[in-house]
Amino acid sequence: MKEIPVSELLAPEAASLKLKLIYGRKLLDKKFINNHRIQKPGLGLAGYTEHIHEGRVQILGNTEISYLNTLPFTEKYKSISKLCQKNISCFVVTKNLHIPKVVIQACKENQVPIFRTELVSSVAISEISAYLEEKLAPIANLHGVLVDVHGVGVLIMGRSGIGKSECALELVKRGHRLVADDVVIIKRKQGYLVGNSDDILRNHIEVRGLGILNIKEMYGIGSIRLRKKVEMVVNLLDWDKEDNYDRTGLNKNSVDILGVELPLLNIPVSPGRNIAIIIEAAARNHLLKLMGFDAAHEFSERLNKIIKRNEEKVIKNVMFKKGIE
Repeated sequence: MKEIPVSELLAPEAASLKLKLIYGRKLLDKKFINNHRIQKPGLGLAGYTEHIHEGRVQILGNTEISYLNTLPFTEKYKSISKLCQKNISCFVVTKNLHIPKVVIQACKENQVPIFRTELVSSVAISEISAYLEEKLAPIANLHGVLVDVHGVGVLIMGRSGIGKSECALELVKRGHRLVADDVVIIKRKQGYLVGNSDDILRNHIEVRGLGILNIKEMYGIGSIRLRKKVEMVVNLLDWDKEDNYDRTGLNKNSVDILGVELPLLNIPVSPGRNIAIIIEAAARNHLLKLMGFDAAHEFSERLNKIIKRNEEKVIKNVMFKKGIE
């Protein structure tokens, strides 16, 4: 299970969370968050802590702080201490609410960091959850090229030197957009994948014989994208005349990336084949399938009907010749 230290909540990219550390600076790299989902420990404060999950951020909003303020000092201390003993990551008090001293005391004694933010609870939960989802997403670095073709994120893979970057360059020239070349960083978000480039290679492409090209400078801002949902994988293969390549489109191949199944097309490469046009057609075909139209299946059904009709005619002719009605 991936986890990040609580200190990530104070990283520069987390500035929108508007968090201020109240206690626990020395604990920030010792406590960890392993789930992007946030908890509001309402019942937990009342003593029912069975469903308080360790490794999560706990939100103390107006309801929780108001409830704590109704409790006697000892009960208040016990309530927070019992929560801390569930190995939670940290507390975040929302809406700049006043934090009772006994809460801070319980956090100190149980070694749990506590933050405060000016955001209201609903916004804080949404913002922190989205930030943690990005940070905790499973990641894979794949060798390939990611291009946005007609709005479809196409991951082009294949051995080194087979022509992935040249194909991407042709696609950019035809009006499509480059996301990443050489190394594609793939993140799984819920049930789908998102790909982007690393900082060094962003907007660049390497073409053997030419070197490194800056696509943004050469073709303009409209020729690049920072990230794109990955929807299809194209695997470029060396042409093998002995191999039986799919000629109907009825064979459905797929590839598993970070637990997500994506349609896979194996495209053989040979001199004279314009791979960019083939990928463009594949993207259009993918969009048609999403809209419920599968050309291969439609052709197959039509062909089967014709064959069946012809077979019935042949049977009728044979029966007629034999005088059978």
